Formats: sequence, structure tokens, C-alpha cells
Amino acid sequence: MQTCYRLLLIAALALGACNRPGKNAAALEDSTAFKAITEEGFRQHLNVLAADSFEGRKPFTPGEEKTIRYLETQFKQLGLQPGNGNSYVQEVPMVEITSEPAGPLVFKGKGGQLSLKYLDDYVATTRRVTSKVQLNNSELVFAGYGIVAPEYNWNDYAGLDVKGKTVVVLVNDPGFADTALFKGHTMSYYGRWTYKYEEAARQGAAGVIIIHDTAPASYPWAVVRSGWSGAKLYLQTEDNDMSRAGMEGWITLDAAKKLFQLAGVSDTLMQSARKPGFKPVPLPVTASVVINNKLKKSTSHNVLAVWPGATKPQEYIIYSAHWDHLGIGEAIKGDSIYNGAADNATGTVALLEIAKAFVSLQQRPARSILFIGLTGEEQGLLGSEYYATHPVFPKDSTVADINMDVLNTYGRTKDLTIVGLGQSELDDYAERAAAKQGRTISPDENPSAGHFFRSDHFNFAKVGIPALYAGSGTQSLEHDTAWAKTKIEEYGRDRYHSPFDQVDSTWEYSGMVEDAQLLFDVGHTLSNETTFPAWKQGSEFKAAREKK
Repeated sequence: MQTCYRLLLIAALALGACNRPGKNAAALEDSTAFKAITEEGFRQHLNVLAADSFEGRKPFTPGEEKTIRYLETQFKQLGLQPGNGNSYVQEVPMVEITSEPAGPLVFKGKGGQLSLKYLDDYVATTRRVTSKVQLNNSELVFAGYGIVAPEYNWNDYAGLDVKGKTVVVLVNDPGFADTALFKGHTMSYYGRWTYKYEEAARQGAAGVIIIHDTAPASYPWAVVRSGWSGAKLYLQTEDNDMSRAGMEGWITLDAAKKLFQLAGVSDTLMQSARKPGFKPVPLPVTASVVINNKLKKSTSHNVLAVWPGATKPQEYIIYSAHWDHLGIGEAIKGDSIYNGAADNATGTVALLEIAKAFVSLQQRPARSILFIGLTGEEQGLLGSEYYATHPVFPKDSTVADINMDVLNTYGRTKDLTIVGLGQSELDDYAERAAAKQGRTISPDENPSAGHFFRSDHFNFAKVGIPALYAGSGTQSLEHDTAWAKTKIEEYGRDRYHSPFDQVDSTWEYSGMVEDAQLLFDVGHTLSNETTFPAWKQGSEFKAAREKK
């Protein structure tokens, strides 16, 4: 059955290529290139990149050195040219901060004291490059969602001076609770924790605490616990991030309810914050914590390789995937290596397989293809932020970014999910490529999770480059309608950002191969065109592309 399907797929692709104006010669090329993306290729590379010997591929570790050497070697063997002058790497200056609170986070009020236990009840870090940060009886203010959004007539900081104070805010945005607000269940950037920390800093807050809640956050406390403990990486800045709030942290929902009780207010205050017109509420409570830091400035690396175009080599299509994961962390059931097999060894391998497909073409594409293995995604999309703000090739001559992060490990699907569907014309390219495979495009089924802001394509979008981010399909070809959704949920619950994200003997590789072939087709089509895909009307990134 699989062999028959592949023959039908190749025939359909060839027919589709022949029906495209001016693309008659592409039929054989499509067929040859598609066959270059294989299950065996995925298996071989995954077993290397996700092995314990790569130590979870964290920047600044031996795992990084092994990873960038491996990618450079593979790109060289394929015949790709260095993507940064004579080098395959772009240096990304970072600072590693290992923040460790000296004790509990202590809240004091007239009714007594509440001490929260590190990791179990709270996490606290800082971006400030200094040996110690301290909150000493900092006044607390509950600032709703911590959002200032004039276009939605929403300002949680209206009339509020938080200089020197610590703000407590909710995760996500009001649309999660009321679909008539913001973008409804589709999270806006205002709902991301990154925005909340940025806005608190703009307001002059000494500290900011986000209340974790599993449903609107879209991940359990265990993800916060592992992600905000141990060493964290940040891009180096001229002011050593002293303009940031001193403490950036999270508390559990149970801890928040105890905090409100100590303050003598009802925890229904959190429900009130969801309504238009909410006003911030000072809490008669102070916060104290001491955070000790170990500092290390060093350099991580993006890995870049280019397949030069035949007639328009100065125009570029980017394929991106982050090579990093979380390294060695807190042991769970005796395992402390966070291998990151699905997240994102799968996407990194797709870079290599798609590069192999382009090299297999009998005729070079007109435009150049740039493959970037990005660093520091798990630390806050750092490698893509650095490339987007320090591009090797001008953003105005960059046609699009096609980003790959966590590929399908459970088999072929009738559909392909596009995260942020409706943002750009790249959706239309993906839809046409899917149709050749007899498939359809689906929107993200959990838009409230804010996935569009959680992978590297976002930084390309921020500077105006149309970006395509495909997630796994949800309609299995081999099982009932619940199968794929159950697999996705199981991964998020049991494996995501844990030591159990490992190559599994139950993985079915046919789905990731098919998805990689589809994304290759999108880039191949773009590579032989003369126009640039545009952002669609209403996209918040349209203005950045049109700005000269």
C-alpha cells in the first residue's frame, strides 16, 4: 500500500507540475527531488542528533559543538556553500545567567506571611547581568493581564505608577475568556509571557510575576519549572539588560489564591480582570526575594548553508529550524538528558533532507535557497532574533521563511496544519502543494496557545518577511479521527520539554516525510517565480514588509 501511494503521489506531483504555466520541465525534477527525502534519511540523522551523546544540544555545551560540527559536515557533503561569507556559522553573542533564589519568595501583609517554595510554588529569574538582584519589601499591584493595547482599547496600567513595585499579572489575553475581545481564542502577542515581561519593564516595574494556569498557558507547571530553572541564555545587550525588571517570575495558581487571601481580596479578582474597564488593584502585600546569579558571556552559533540560484542568486528563500534543546537538567525518573528528539531534531533533520532534495534537482532553482540551523530557540527565539536583526542577506531580498519545528511522528494525515493561517499568501502556496498530495490545509486547533509566537518564524515575520509555520496534521489516514489529536495531546502532556522526548520505536516516519516533501514543494515553487508573496490584509506584519 505504501509503495502504491508513493507512485500515485509522484504521478500527481508530476501532473501538477506539468499543468503549471512554464513548468513543464519540472515534472521529472519534482519526482527526483521528492524521492530524495526518505524515511531512512530521517532515521539516520535523528539517531545521531537526539542521542544521549549530544547531551540535549544546549548552547554553550559540548552538545552545541557536536551539533554544529555535524550540520556543517552534512551541508558540505551535500555540496552546499557556506552561508556566511567563507563560514558555515554566524556567531551569536549571548550571556548565560544561572539564577538561583537564596530562599523562598516571601509575601508579607497585615494578616501574616506567605513563603513560597522555589520550583514547587514559584520560579524567579532575571535578565540583568549582575551578580545579585533583590526585591526588598516591594509593593504588589495586581495589573490584570499586564497589557497596554490601544487598538483594543485596553490598558491594564492606566493611571498606575509601578516604578519600584512588583506587578502580578495573568497569563494569555482577555480573548481566551471572552471571544468578543482581542482575537478571541487566537492568542495575540499581548498574551505571551515575553510581552508581559517587556511591558512591565517599560512601565518601570521592579518585578513581574505571572500567574500560571494550565489551560490559558497551554502547558503544565512542569514546563515552567523546567524552563525557568537552571542556566538561561539571552542575547548580549549594550546596557546588560539593566532596563529590564529586576525579577521576572511565575507562581502557581494555588499560590496566587493564597496570595489574594493574604491580601484580603477575593480571588474572583482574576475573573474581574477579564472584563473591559478593569482597573489595577494595589495589594496590601510586599514581596521579598534574593536572586544570586552566575554569569558567563560567550558565543553560540547559527549554522548557515546556501544553494545558489541560477538566475536570481541575490534573492533568497529561507528554510529554518532550531537545532538546540534544553541540555542536561533536573532528573525525572532518573533521566536528566533532555534529548529534544521531536523538538526539534525532527525539524533540523528536515533541513538536511530538503537540502538533499534541492541538490537532487537536475536544474538549479532561479533563486538561492538558504538553510539555517538556529540556536537558542528554547531560550526565547534568540538565534532567529539575532539573524533577523543582523541578516547576512538583506531582508528586502528575502522572499520568505519556511520554518520547521516538531514534525509529525505518528503517520500520514489527510491534512496539514498551518499555524497563523490567514497571515500571508504562503498559505495559498501550501494549499496548492497539499492538493497535489490529495490533502487539505487546516488551521491550528489550539490558537489560544499562541504557537505563532513560539517558534523562530516569528522573528522573521516581525521584520516583514512572510513566514510559513506548519504543524502536524490532525486527521490520520490510518486511524479514526481521535488518533492524531490523542498523539499530539500525549506528546504535550508526557514528553514536551522533558527527558522523555526521545526517538521512539513506535514513531511512524511516513508523515514527516510527506510534510517535508510538501514544504520542499512550496520553496521550490517560490524559487522559480519572479514575484514576492505578500502579507494578507489585516496582518500585523504587513506594515513592516511595506516599510522602506
